Amino acid sequence: MHKGISTAAGLLFGFALDRVFADPRRWHPVAGFGTAAAALEQQTYADAHRAGILHETVAVGSVLAFAAVAARGGLLATTLATWTVLGGRSLARAGRDMADRLDAGDIDAARELLPSLCGRDPSVLDADGLARAALESIAENTSDATVAPLLWGAVAGVPGLLGYRAVNTLDAMIGYRNERYLRFGWAAARTDDVANLVPARVTGLLTVVLAPLVGGTPGQAWQAWRQDARKHPSPNAGVVEASMAGALGVRLGGRTQYRYGAELRPTLGTGRAPETEDLRRAVRMSEAVQIGAVAVSAALALLRR
Repeated sequence: MHKGISTAAGLLFGFALDRVFADPRRWHPVAGFGTAAAALEQQTYADAHRAGILHETVAVGSVLAFAAVAARGGLLATTLATWTVLGGRSLARAGRDMADRLDAGDIDAARELLPSLCGRDPSVLDADGLARAALESIAENTSDATVAPLLWGAVAGVPGLLGYRAVNTLDAMIGYRNERYLRFGWAAARTDDVANLVPARVTGLLTVVLAPLVGGTPGQAWQAWRQDARKHPSPNAGVVEASMAGALGVRLGGRTQYRYGAELRPTLGTGRAPETEDLRRAVRMSEAVQIGAVAVSAALALLRR
């Protein structure tokens, strides 16, 4: 089978598996990588950039070496790798569960669910804060959990899929600007920024094009992206969150409380504060963008030589 056809088919089959089965609740390979990376950190940690660079090189390099061997499995390997790294179905399910709990007025249950979506401190958030946090997480993780791995898989096959997931996982683990990880996590955060530069913008473009599906307009989504994305401290999260805010006609950003401290995020969009129904609309947008991303990625893989 032609390599491009095999890769495209593997991406489509793996995406279908994610839609049907979602992430395995136990023995997930990504969780296994996280455990191994945490153990490695015990050996490599130092409050210095060079230690973080070594940690990133060893952790991601090991995954790439494994992926290069696994890629010999052709279509089956690509299918399984795609299913392993995607998290779109689980993301949408968590978003809907959060909306259900907020609609039921069960704030405690909603707070318990938030850590599955993002790293913010749920104990200080009310219903509106939980809705905003979940919506912003849906926007960002649509890119991180689906669009980015699919695009990397399209251009680099199994190594692209697994390597991207390793980079993104390390950023989630140590890419914080707190006292412990400010220097050690620098390499992980910057590598993740580079890996997501193109995927975030593809996500933004898909959000602009698909805005009418959630009652928005491409013009509003594009305007929010162009006016507000650059205000965000992340070169990538700003793009996907601003375009989502514009598509939904809501306002995101503001004081954001993490476990390591608070950040004052810039305002994205010019609409009202998000409500529970907006969170449901964000989930629908996420699922539409995911479908668009797998179509684009499969087409891109077919162009490989």
